[in-house]
Amino acid sequence: MSTLSPSRHWARLTVTAVGVGLFVLAGCGVPVDRSPSALPRKGIPFRLLQPSPRATTTTSAPLPVEAPVSIYLVASTGHLVAVTREVPAAQESLAAVISALVRGPTNPESLAGLASALPAQTTVLGAVTAGTGIATINLGGTFGQLVGQPQIEAAAQIVFTATALPGVSGVAFELEGHAVGVPVASGAQVPVANRAQFAPIAPLL
Repeated sequence: MSTLSPSRHWARLTVTAVGVGLFVLAGCGVPVDRSPSALPRKGIPFRLLQPSPRATTTTSAPLPVEAPVSIYLVASTGHLVAVTREVPAAQESLAAVISALVRGPTNPESLAGLASALPAQTTVLGAVTAGTGIATINLGGTFGQLVGQPQIEAAAQIVFTATALPGVSGVAFELEGHAVGVPVASGAQVPVANRAQFAPIAPLL
């Protein structure tokens, strides 16, 4: 009579147990596949058939980089003419618009006969609008050196440009922080100027 070593004895018991297990599964009606196979859809839980919702991201429309505004130049006829400028949207303020006016006409506008009575050395020190609709514009540089018709035209350019913005009906002028009067078309000095006072040089319809 031969005796099995302990390792062979356990190997035989393991094979026997596996065989018994397969026999029991077969007896219970549970099919045993010898290779992987696809499950029918009706046998899969519904929640597993539904794809998981994809994460969505919402993007807001980019803010405009620049905004169009109107500034007024002087034509060869002596009347004001509106032209368009682009200013940074984040800085769409009265000061930014008046600064665009001070820069004067472009080369094509100059060739078309447009000019500015504002000296190139004019500086915009500040510009605010009160709740009454009156804008106070503080200027520096050589603006205070203007006299006669150029001074009237320069004041008219500023008044028409400022009042083209919503909520502005008139302009009070300051030089280096000191309130000053400006001449209108009639030659009179006024503390607050509006469009009607420059009717003779207003834009032609």
